[in-house]
Amino acid sequence: MTGAGPVRTAVHLVRHGEVHNPEHILYGRLPGYGLSETGQEQARRVAEHLASADVTALFVSPMQRAQETAAPIAEKLGVEPITDERLIEAANAFEGQYVGVGDGALRRPEFWPLLRNPFRPSWGEPYLEIAHRMLGVAHRARAAGVGHEAVCVSHQLPIWTLRRFLAGQRLWHSPTQRQCALGSVTTLLFDDESLADIAYTEPSGTSDPSATGA
Repeated sequence: MTGAGPVRTAVHLVRHGEVHNPEHILYGRLPGYGLSETGQEQARRVAEHLASADVTALFVSPMQRAQETAAPIAEKLGVEPITDERLIEAANAFEGQYVGVGDGALRRPEFWPLLRNPFRPSWGEPYLEIAHRMLGVAHRARAAGVGHEAVCVSHQLPIWTLRRFLAGQRLWHSPTQRQCALGSVTTLLFDDESLADIAYTEPSGTSDPSATGA
């Protein structure tokens, strides 16, 4: 008689929807940045996308835009959102600045020392630290949803960094190459405690990965 196979658990990493950011600054962890009307619609689309999923746990970044994205998911699935600080956006010394080409902060000499090491990176939270905290909350979600599914609402850079870490890829990268659109879902599939596969869907459509913000 053969024993039972591994227990399959899915952890869905959801990127928040579009943010109302008329100044086009890098808002990072700054308070007061909620979803735009488009972002609210993207959050509803994600909730519809997950409506048939067997979700038993929902963890959310403390940032307003993530909390607002999680709200329709929680309502649709009937699960209580739990805030986990490890899902927060990456710290960035350019918060509050316009960092676009031309007249952006990157052209100002006082900011140049922050650019000395793009591999760490020197302007913000180290990639490896991001990967480790995100891995911790992913396993918290896996344990909470074992045998079922769990959702974590976070931000582009943390989700993409964790994905690259799990894939064994170098953590430094070009922001233009991130596959993590607004309102997207990156799914980690676990067999028991081991990662079996990674899937990606865009229920809210595509978006520019290099757009200002998070």
